[in-house]
Amino acid sequence: MTFAEQLKADIAVIEPALEQFLSRETGEGYDRIFEAAKYSAMAGGKRLRPVIVLEFCRLCGGDTQKALPFACALEMIHTYSLIHDDLPCMDNDDLRRGRPTCHKAFDEATAVLAGDGLLTAAFETASAAEGVSAETALRCIRILGQAAGMNGMIGGQVLDMGAEHRRISLDELRLLQSLKTGCLLRAACELGCVAAGKTDDETLAMARTYGEKLGLAFQIRDDMLDIEGDTATLGKTVGKDEKSEKSTFPSLLGMEECRRQVAGLTEQAVQAVSGQENSAFLVELARSLTDRMN
Repeated sequence: MTFAEQLKADIAVIEPALEQFLSRETGEGYDRIFEAAKYSAMAGGKRLRPVIVLEFCRLCGGDTQKALPFACALEMIHTYSLIHDDLPCMDNDDLRRGRPTCHKAFDEATAVLAGDGLLTAAFETASAAEGVSAETALRCIRILGQAAGMNGMIGGQVLDMGAEHRRISLDELRLLQSLKTGCLLRAACELGCVAAGKTDDETLAMARTYGEKLGLAFQIRDDMLDIEGDTATLGKTVGKDEKSEKSTFPSLLGMEECRRQVAGLTEQAVQAVSGQENSAFLVELARSLTDRMN
């Protein structure tokens, strides 16, 4: 199976599972919150994080069906973060994945609650995973909590807000992005290994290295696209970083150095997994993100 075929196959498994986890009809007056959560969760996107969960599980010789609830839980957390990131009190954006953001399609209060709902649904979904031991489920839940929490993505978001309208150092920016973006990508790699029962130090170190290098390369490319991308292709507003006077990798390093950094980090991610059997997909995935336009 080619890279494109495997990617399509993974997404074809993830999409219906995610929708099923989020499909509820209570008939008791609060169905709107499920509608809002699904509006954002099922709006498309690359599904990069859940795909990585499945592929690391496959790399470790595991059953991807057992990893699927954890993959969907991670995508719920990612979607919740996007809903909240777009709110007027945060980045105040009107467009996400090519259509109105959740607070524009519904209202601000519903968007806040939809994000809250997705976050809690993630842990409900992970805790109900079938076919894995209680120890495995607990370990995966802890990975999710650590990555999404105050020492992870939330901490990164706090640093991001604090970096508006002032210049920060490259070290500060690297820390910010390792938390805000990198934590969930690193978690995706770890979740796949743990779901497959591979929890030895060497395997987890390999997974974390891939996630860290890929995450930083991904964020640098994201910063570049805010300058050289277009709204129609990206599905979100471009030029937001400059308007918010945020320090970004291009503003600190310049575009050419950013291209070199993305290429170098990508190869480091590739090297982390290249010695593993069945690593071809993860190698191609890392390289496919180097010149992405969305």
